[in-house]
Amino acid sequence: MNVNLPASSLRSARLIGLLTVGGFFSFFVFGFIDNLKGPTLPSMLRDMEFGYSQGGTILFGAYLGFVIATLLTGPLSDWMGNRTVLMVAGILIFTGVVGFSTMESFALLFGAMMVIGLGMGAIEVGGNALIVDIHREEQGRYLNLLATFHGVGSLLVPLYAAWLLGMGISWRQAFQWTLPLAGALFLLFLLLPSPPKTIQSSGNSGFDWHALRTRGFTGPMIGFYIAIALYVSTELGIGAWLVEFLIQVKGMDLTTASFFLSGFFGMLMLGRIVGSFVVERIGYLRSILLAASGGLICLLIGVFGPPSLAFFVPLTGIFLSIIFPTITAAVSRLHTQNTGTMLGLLFAAAGVGGALGPWAIGVAGDAVGIELGFALTAIFCISLIVALVILMQRMRGA
Repeated sequence: MNVNLPASSLRSARLIGLLTVGGFFSFFVFGFIDNLKGPTLPSMLRDMEFGYSQGGTILFGAYLGFVIATLLTGPLSDWMGNRTVLMVAGILIFTGVVGFSTMESFALLFGAMMVIGLGMGAIEVGGNALIVDIHREEQGRYLNLLATFHGVGSLLVPLYAAWLLGMGISWRQAFQWTLPLAGALFLLFLLLPSPPKTIQSSGNSGFDWHALRTRGFTGPMIGFYIAIALYVSTELGIGAWLVEFLIQVKGMDLTTASFFLSGFFGMLMLGRIVGSFVVERIGYLRSILLAASGGLICLLIGVFGPPSLAFFVPLTGIFLSIIFPTITAAVSRLHTQNTGTMLGLLFAAAGVGGALGPWAIGVAGDAVGIELGFALTAIFCISLIVALVILMQRMRGA
């Protein structure tokens, strides 16, 4: 019996390592394909002769799909496992990208983007819940590392888009060339074995309506929902509209503006690497409040300052970086049972922010100009800080 234990433990450790790599890869795909929208948006608007409001509505479709997916895949991850959720994500993204890169009408482009959003929401829930399940200790660290791989994909995609568009390749082909990533995501989790039952059951106990009603809508959880929605409105508003803002307001060319967007995601990645070692020491909510305050200062300088200070906008990434994974870690610590369902609710709130933030910037851009429209990101950040202060007071009193 004792002879077999080390081999069994080694197999379990190897499986955990493979699943961790798979989770990290899923977030790389998430970051790369999801953030292809921003650098290709100006080309799509001009090619299709769409206004900012129509562009914002197409972005809204992505996050409408995201919200739907997070509500559905949270319970699915508790019932069928995160491996299944991530396989479904690969299929949805592949299908959505094919549609978005071939459709001609506004309605069909909106629908295809919504399918892509469904896949992204499945990755959000499945990838986070997978890491939470297999790494029960230091969740803040591992979730920040998971988000780092989202940052790697996000960092590379503006460079990829600028390279292709600079050579005269269409925005449609830029999307089509990402199909192998979606296919690889499906195949990876098709071939990987499921986590051991001891891991699968550690954080999940099946879907429980009573637990959902009693623990999913408490005062602190509503505070977390508001905070993450405002954060995602800020981050995705920057990611979707920064290139257009820099071109129209700061006078940059497409290549330079794309490098600035890449810098924003690079700062997100760097901040998450550093944050993975810091948040456990400082405390989750205190870390988030400090990060949001630093991000707001950078946004105000970059948006309203002269063009020479526009680099402060991508610099916000180093502060904003830790907010999403650290909120996820805080909620995971509060809810060790029905984790997938609780994270699904949290990420649904994030999806609402992701849908409304970029859409609102597009609508405001048509109404008052893209400079003031983009300044909504600072308003979102201010609101986030207020929400965090209220949440911290409630958590102390709980």
